[in-house]
Parts: sequence; structure tokens; C-alpha cells
Amino acid sequence: MNLDGQVLWAALALMLVFEGLLPFVAPARWRRLFEQVQGLGDGQIRFMGLVCLLTGCLALWLVL
Repeated sequence: MNLDGQVLWAALALMLVFEGLLPFVAPARWRRLFEQVQGLGDGQIRFMGLVCLLTGCLALWLVL
């Protein structure tokens, strides 16, 4: 496996670690947050997704 493949797998693994932190540490809080997100409209969820995408792209641009 080349370095690019290793970096991709490392990035995916870190994403899973970060995604699992809140449900592991505070499951009740995670459940409340998930319930609040279910109450949002499609436009609000799309906007949050866009903000996350742009923030991630900016972070990658700054790192690389």
C-alpha cells in the first residue's frame, strides 16, 4: 500500500474515532442532540452539512 492509501485509511480511522467519542462518553447527551437534529428542516441540515464541508476543505487546504 502506498503512502496515499495509508493516509486515506488513517483519515477514515480518525473520523470513526471522533464520531464515536460523544456516544461513548455521553450517550444521553448524544441522544438529545440527535433528537434536536431530527426536528430541523431539510434546509437547515443542508446548511450545517455545507458548513462542515467547507470547514473540512479549508482545514485540508491549510494542512496541505
